Amino acid sequence: MAHDAVIARSFGRFERKKLVYGAFVLVLSFCAVFRLRVLHQRVSNPPCFLQEPKQSQAKVLSSQLKLLTCYNTDLMVQKLMYYQMLHFQLILRLSNVSIPPAVLENTMAKQEEQRSNSTIFQGTASSMTDQLMAENVMKQREPPCHVMDLRSDLYNITGEVRIQANSSTVFIPFPEKRNLFRGYNSWKIRPYSRNKDLRPMNGVREWSLIPAFSDVQVPQCTRNHTIVSILFSTGGYAGNHFHDFSDIIIPLYLTSRSFNGKVQFLISENSSWWVMKFRAILQNLSYYPIIHIDQEEDVHCFPSIVMGLQRHGELHIDHSMSPYTMRDFREFLRSTYSLTRRNAVRLRHGDTRKPRLLVISRKRTRSFTNSTNIAETAESMGFEVIVAGGDIHIVRFAEIVNSCDLVMGIHGAVLINALFLPDSAVMIQVVPLGGVELVAKTYFGVPSKEMNLRYLEYKIGTKEITLIEQFPLDHMALKNPYSLHRCNLEAFKSAYLDKQNVTIDVRRFKPTLLKALELLHE
Repeated sequence: MAHDAVIARSFGRFERKKLVYGAFVLVLSFCAVFRLRVLHQRVSNPPCFLQEPKQSQAKVLSSQLKLLTCYNTDLMVQKLMYYQMLHFQLILRLSNVSIPPAVLENTMAKQEEQRSNSTIFQGTASSMTDQLMAENVMKQREPPCHVMDLRSDLYNITGEVRIQANSSTVFIPFPEKRNLFRGYNSWKIRPYSRNKDLRPMNGVREWSLIPAFSDVQVPQCTRNHTIVSILFSTGGYAGNHFHDFSDIIIPLYLTSRSFNGKVQFLISENSSWWVMKFRAILQNLSYYPIIHIDQEEDVHCFPSIVMGLQRHGELHIDHSMSPYTMRDFREFLRSTYSLTRRNAVRLRHGDTRKPRLLVISRKRTRSFTNSTNIAETAESMGFEVIVAGGDIHIVRFAEIVNSCDLVMGIHGAVLINALFLPDSAVMIQVVPLGGVELVAKTYFGVPSKEMNLRYLEYKIGTKEITLIEQFPLDHMALKNPYSLHRCNLEAFKSAYLDKQNVTIDVRRFKPTLLKALELLHE
């Protein structure tokens, strides 16, 4: 990209790393200055449980993220922190630089010092005592969970685990160790991998983890198992094609792949249609029939359990945290759906082959109003064009996508189907009006490199959107979307995502298609 080239010419390798580290410190300091506490321990949660504090009001200003000053409740605080996290994640992944532990620890120490000096975060003597007790507990024993990522909670518990589904309780084995828990009698978990987003998490069933002390009434096992189990939820945003993969399928792959099929899936908030939709993937990860745990009357006993799913980010697998990569996951999908094409066409000078372009046309929102005109223009430039919707059965649509060399679509869940493209294929994301550039880049632009895909963006002009039928060109809804919706996320979604369709200016779009041809010649 252009800005990468400028940075490369202006700074040496060492200076670029220092620049990234500086950005890292800046972003974390930003959170501290505006009093958004990221790490917070509570008596009701295990010592290694990370959770955002609940604040009744928060005033946040972020010019870098183009967010206006907002007053709202917990949901807005969570959203603002989430966008800050996306911004920081984007800096690191574009720079391809990892933060050394020493730098991370030093930065976190500075943030904690700033936090402790701020009167808003100075707790009572009892809360300080609780924190010291929690720290002491962590030094004395192995915690019952491992937090793999700020976005998700992952409890990995070994020993005889007993699951009583009708009370949403998991009894965990810690005999004769009560003195080490120091008042931690139970913990809570919602086994869905987007725990910083209150909207989906509020609809996910909560499970209790209770240590099986001598005076705790532990139910008797009625069904015994000899393999490890994984308990996760298909609630939250399940049903949205993007979140199906980003929040559940990829995290499930990360969490279960190493068991080589010898793992039992326990699904909470199970929907039969969801299991049917992804049946091939589920069967390729586990040899055993799925247990719809919410409906069980039996007390299931396992030698160990993983509660929750490991998640590294949006369509992202961090190879430093896992033996797998996004390329491995795409190979897994090819094997699961018997997709035959591994590589996109590689054109030579004078090659008469026509690269195949898939235009994904949504039917309800963010659809192309002139898909026929787009297809005719692309065909005149040497493409073979297919126009199809993303609502086809997943197996059939995976086959269609895999047969193509390019795919184009408007920002949204349909672009997740790029997972089925052959290697070195091209994804063209059409970015609509509304200030979604950062999210578009984070959700699809950055992951495309990890998936071994070529990525292009086409940002639509004001005259290419159907909103001009509702507003004059000088209206603030078109000139400055933020001034219209401010902090009303529902109004933003309604105006810019649900009601915005696109009429591509094919003359303006031609250079993007030419660039795609160049990429296929490389």
